[in-house]
Amino acid sequence: MGTEARRPRVLIPYRHAGKVKPYDDAVRAGGAEAVAVSASLPISLDGFTGLLLMGGTDVNPQRYGEPAQAETDPPDDERDDVELALIRDAIGKDLPIFAICRGLQILNVYHGGTLIQHLPSAEGHHQVRNEDNARPVHDVVIEPNTLMASIAGTSHWQVNSRHHQAVKKIGAGLRVSARDEQDGAIEALERPDKSFVIAVQWHPEDQIALYPEQLKLFQRFAEACG
Repeated sequence: MGTEARRPRVLIPYRHAGKVKPYDDAVRAGGAEAVAVSASLPISLDGFTGLLLMGGTDVNPQRYGEPAQAETDPPDDERDDVELALIRDAIGKDLPIFAICRGLQILNVYHGGTLIQHLPSAEGHHQVRNEDNARPVHDVVIEPNTLMASIAGTSHWQVNSRHHQAVKKIGAGLRVSARDEQDGAIEALERPDKSFVIAVQWHPEDQIALYPEQLKLFQRFAEACG
């Protein structure tokens, strides 16, 4: 109990409670305490030392000045509002942010970036969610001299994938730290001027049991939060 109390506390805003467990498990395996809070409730970063943004529905394209395309999910403006406000607060306080899938996309939009609403190669990125969520579907090439490179310790990772959108214009202050080896889609972003802001397009929370190298992301996040 004492060990758990000393762990850094990470906030995870969510829309669907049933989707939280893999993120919660991965944060705890990495060495932090995860606290999930519904996006329908008032949320504050007070008392937390890190923010994890999980996957989910598409960001409303009005947030980056575009009309919705036919393939884009119906908007969840409440969740967008909550997460954008939390990003603003975390950036202002220089609290660590780890953003996954939708998290990467809304982090990019927060910084003034835009999104490809439906990838031409979406079939190669949108893995069906099932018992085989951990299975890699493509390789990413990791950019040298990045935070991602220092975490991975290698120039390539095999990753799973469940997204049909991707970064188009990169937000101000962000840099690309990984791309899909085949089609060049942006697979990771980071913000070098902050202590720890990193975002990945894949789902490492599903991979940590079979591909323990993915746990490095959560371990480094926990260290930054501590």
